[in-house]
Amino acid sequence: MQSSGIKTNLCMLVATVLAGGCSTPNGASTPTQMLLENAGTKTEMMQAAQEVLLAMSFPIEKFDVEQGLIRTWPLRGAQFFELWRRDNASGFDAAEANLQTVRRTVELHAGTPFPGASGLRLNCTVTVQRLSLPENQIPSISQMYRMHSQSTPTTQRLAVTPQQQRAMAWLDLGTDPQLEAKILQRIEQRLRRTD
Repeated sequence: MQSSGIKTNLCMLVATVLAGGCSTPNGASTPTQMLLENAGTKTEMMQAAQEVLLAMSFPIEKFDVEQGLIRTWPLRGAQFFELWRRDNASGFDAAEANLQTVRRTVELHAGTPFPGASGLRLNCTVTVQRLSLPENQIPSISQMYRMHSQSTPTTQRLAVTPQQQRAMAWLDLGTDPQLEAKILQRIEQRLRRTD
C-alpha cells in the first residue's frame, strides 16, 4: 500500500519536472548583456569571466584582454549522469542534450558602457548547434539494429561510413539566452566576492 503511494508521488514529480522544464525552449526575454558598476578594471572582469567559463567546463579558445574578447571551443551538452556539469540552463536544454548531440560556444565581449553610464559593459553570446548525422541504409528488416551504427545485437558502436561523414553537419539552432544570463550572473557574483 505504501509502495503504491511512493510510486504515484514519484511519477507526479517526474511529470512536473518534465512539463515545467520542457515547456519553453531557450527562454526569450533574458538579458545578454550587463553593466557592472563596481567591476574594477577590464583585466579583473576578464579574469573573473575566464574563471567562470573554466568552472563551467568551457575550454578557452581565445583570451584577449586588449580586445575585451573571450571565446570558447564548442562544448558538448551535459548528459543526465554528468551531475557536475552546469551548461544546461533549463530542463528543455537538458532534455535536448540527452536526446541529440548538442554543443555550445560562448563569446564574451567586455567594453566601455553606453554614453552617460559608468562601469564596464559585458556582452555574452552562446551559440547552440546540433549534429545532423544521416542514417545508414538498411538492406533488410533483420538488419534494423544497424540503422544508426555498425553495431552487433550485443555491442553498440558508432561507426560512421564515408558517405555519412560527408553528409554530417552541425546545424545552427540560434542562441541560448538562459545560459547567457546564467554566465553573466556568475561573473557578477565572482566579481562581488573579490571586492
